[in-house]
Amino acid sequence: MLNRIHPIWFLIAGILLFRLVSLSLYPLIDTTEARYGEMARIMWETQNWITPQFDYNVPFWGKPPLHTWASAAFGGILGISEFSLRLPHLLVGMITLFVMGVFAKRFSISPSLVTLVLVSTLGFFVASGMIMTDAFLLLGMTMAMAGFAVAWRDNSNSYAYLGFVGIGIGLLAKGPIILVLIGLAIAPWLVLNYGLITGIKTFYRKIPLFKGSLLTLAISLPWYLLAENKTPGFLNYFIIGEHFLRFVQSGWEGDLYGTAHSEPRGIIWIYWLVVAFPWSIYFAVLVVVKKYRTALSQHQFNFYLPSYLMCWLISPMLLFTMSGNILPIYVLPGIPALSLLIAIMIKHIRFSVVITSLLTPILMVVFMVVQLPNLANEKSDKALLANIESDFGLYYLGKRSFSGRFYTSGKAINIASIEELRTVESPFYLVVEQSEISSLVDSRDCETLSHNKRKRLLLCK
Repeated sequence: MLNRIHPIWFLIAGILLFRLVSLSLYPLIDTTEARYGEMARIMWETQNWITPQFDYNVPFWGKPPLHTWASAAFGGILGISEFSLRLPHLLVGMITLFVMGVFAKRFSISPSLVTLVLVSTLGFFVASGMIMTDAFLLLGMTMAMAGFAVAWRDNSNSYAYLGFVGIGIGLLAKGPIILVLIGLAIAPWLVLNYGLITGIKTFYRKIPLFKGSLLTLAISLPWYLLAENKTPGFLNYFIIGEHFLRFVQSGWEGDLYGTAHSEPRGIIWIYWLVVAFPWSIYFAVLVVVKKYRTALSQHQFNFYLPSYLMCWLISPMLLFTMSGNILPIYVLPGIPALSLLIAIMIKHIRFSVVITSLLTPILMVVFMVVQLPNLANEKSDKALLANIESDFGLYYLGKRSFSGRFYTSGKAINIASIEELRTVESPFYLVVEQSEISSLVDSRDCETLSHNKRKRLLLCK
């Protein structure tokens, strides 16, 4: 039976195995991953499955809870750890690969080639093993775009409903942005290939919009209603703040949970080159060569697939071009379309594809060996706190890090000032910024237990 398996599947399995092994090799990194990891830990501890909590009794309104549900559930089953909290994100990435393989086969495209390209893309590789919302949003977007494409070409309601399930997943993963991304992909494609009026009529004829919307609402709406009922104000903050103000205001000051990002307008296209590496470069080379462009234009199959994929690919960039409050990973929902476009243009796996697919794993090995120790030391407090050996109180002078909260199971306490510190009963542990050390010399009898570039762990008596 093994003889019937294309050798490239073993390479794909090797890349996935490497990602699986890597899940436990580094600590939760501040701020995003450690924040979501701590929220999952709190969810499992408190068994509050409706409202994710930014801290105990502090609701988190910034994102829906699908990724938190998954990490909390796996953490509860396997024990809270980096591996257990990251594992569901990798599994969701593997489901996305499966959906893409099925989609490719339906359109007579090489499933192994499509899967290899996607699994070795830098953004997919990273997002499929980190505690973030993006792997789940990617799955929802992929199911929606793949399902609607097959439904359109084959007049298949079953695949259309798969698309609406994908929208429901997207709404629970990141919110209404899934609707905007799909709209920015499908609407231009309809107008380009059918014209506005004919496109709309054809869309309503081929896609069961009413029944499909009911399916989407059945999946997602109950949580939104329960969340608003449990913590009134959620819908206003999430819909208006997170889905409008965040994108039109650089450095949005209404962000309750993090630091808003202020980036130059249009930088999302540069981010795409990085997140889609190395296939962004490979694709650019293919586009320059006429025979590959011709292969793309000839692949229609009674469905304008190349233009559909191009619209899918650029929809995140269209959405975020004029936004300054963005992150590189925001381009990820369009990356599966890139793998399909490349597979259409070259048709078969060749040596250059295999070599290119190895770049991301090799790059990640080099990164883990060379940079990860420094990154873990500077962006996580796990190593800093490893020297704690007793049940003394643990305090952070100033702001607690999310990794500090996670690795102390929420026991780390903020203390606002050195004056307040004098009232704390000894002995206790204290985490302090390196710049504050001189202020503590005459304040308490403290000895350094460990330190990193930014902080020190002290035992004060």
